Amino acid sequence: MQPDGTVPRSLVWATEIDVLPPDRVVTRRDGYLVVRSPGNPGHYWGNLLLFDEPPGPGDGERWERAFDAEFADSPGVRHRTLAWDRADGELGMAREELGPRCYDLEHMVGLVAGPGEVRPHPRADTQARVRPLDPAPGADAALWRQVIELWVAAREPRFGEQEHRDFARARLAELRRMFLAGRGAWYVALLGDEVAGSLGVVVTEGRGRYQAVDTAAAHRRRGICSRLVVEAALDAERRGARRLVICADPGYHALGLYESLGFRRAERSAGACMLPASRRPA
Repeated sequence: MQPDGTVPRSLVWATEIDVLPPDRVVTRRDGYLVVRSPGNPGHYWGNLLLFDEPPGPGDGERWERAFDAEFADSPGVRHRTLAWDRADGELGMAREELGPRCYDLEHMVGLVAGPGEVRPHPRADTQARVRPLDPAPGADAALWRQVIELWVAAREPRFGEQEHRDFARARLAELRRMFLAGRGAWYVALLGDEVAGSLGVVVTEGRGRYQAVDTAAAHRRRGICSRLVVEAALDAERRGARRLVICADPGYHALGLYESLGFRRAERSAGACMLPASRRPA
């Protein structure tokens, strides 16, 4: 961590904070960080407590009390997200303490690549045109709308279509402001005027973090994703990224693809989220 203690030890968690909007607030407490996104209180992983260590006996109740106290002045925060700053996948007593309290335990594998380490896949697509979108207000409007629809199509079934469309629109607006400030770019793979795939890379102090790697269902398994990941890496390096970080669920099929492109598994992290009451299964 930095001297003020507000940058996590884990590269995954450091870059999770990097990609949050410029109005984010990170505060050090005794034993944890408070991460707030005031402009987007409904962002589950943008408003959370990040503890120094995984939960132990009795921490389920203690951590919930801490979360409720920290966000008592934020009525728009209706979820609870609790995570811990470890890179080794250690869960502590997460299942025992948080599982019975209706939390969904989420795991991530963080893969990292250094300068020049990302390489093309031998079966990468050669037909699509890959380019960054213009983040300026009103620019590339039709293409940004297609990116939003890719997010909606890739959502988890528990999230409603319009709800997720509203979230995607707000989240991309935040990212576009960051890109306008020179902190990376959003990339699309175009077949004619159709967005066949898209992703973002946010660059912060030499760290480049991938966001929302999506391929349209009609164009999957054609090498578009690998092409997009590699070309975005090359451009992100030109924009100052010295370490590239891409994350995925442990069981996600793309992990092997990312490794074939030169990324190496470096970290395993975990956290838990309790959805708002209205979003939980009956």
